[in-house]
Amino acid sequence: MLMLITYDISLEDREGQARLRRVAKLCLDYGVRVQYSVFECDIAPDQWVKLKAGLLDIFKPETDSLRFYHLGSKWRGKVEHHGAKPAMDIFKDSLVI
Repeated sequence: MLMLITYDISLEDREGQARLRRVAKLCLDYGVRVQYSVFECDIAPDQWVKLKAGLLDIFKPETDSLRFYHLGSKWRGKVEHHGAKPAMDIFKDSLVI
């Protein structure tokens, strides 16, 4: 299933930079960065449970924001891309133009 993960990590405290790096690294372990704080993850349900739990452990709910968009297995009809950085077809590991 395809998950879109977005985040906004507060950098107002010293720990914010560390949280930001940890969130990005964890997302990179499971998906592809499509914008600075946006990842597309082709992920099995059991992996999703681990990834979500890891992200929820890292972020600080008082100051940070996480959003999860469940695009499912029929995501191609739901995603439209325009502009720079051609969209990556994460299933075929090739560019979609």
